[in-house]
Amino acid sequence: MLTFIENLMADVSELFIAPVIIAILIMFIYALFALGTFSSQTLIRRKNVIPYFKQTKQHDTEQVPGYEIHNYFVENKNASEDELEVVALKKLETLRIVTRLSPMLGLIATMIPMGPALKSLADGNIQGISENLIIAFAAVIWGLVVSTLTFWPATVKKRWYADELINIRKIKEHQSKTTETETTPKLEGAA
Repeated sequence: MLTFIENLMADVSELFIAPVIIAILIMFIYALFALGTFSSQTLIRRKNVIPYFKQTKQHDTEQVPGYEIHNYFVENKNASEDELEVVALKKLETLRIVTRLSPMLGLIATMIPMGPALKSLADGNIQGISENLIIAFAAVIWGLVVSTLTFWPATVKKRWYADELINIRKIKEHQSKTTETETTPKLEGAA
């Protein structure tokens, strides 16, 4: 009975190789897209860095291309800090998932062909060993490449969004202080 279950698990696990490889290829295409988007956003942010910093120093709230969280705040002035953090996390979510998931899928795609490769080794089939090992090593390499391509944009964007959140907090504090001084009645003749 135990041998039947082991053989069944081995046979079923071989069915996962095609979906896992397809998922890795889809993630690779996404990684290239994300890298291109990140490069474009980097250029836009560099072009608009001076107007953005002028706005934050003057506590203005106008949209600036390339500054996604800031622009969300401009459109939603009553957004809480928690809401802005959730927006930032949503914008990073796919990058972070792909960065973490692709090496796992690469490992899965590596381990699946190892069973048939070991069986080929036991049977003395050198060609079967090499065919299975090629799939195994290629899958893990592709998974790691995808992770590498998405890790850098995810890390840099996380820093960008944190900086934007800090600047939004400063703008909100300045606005609340300005509102308090405007609504506080001035006492005339008080020494």
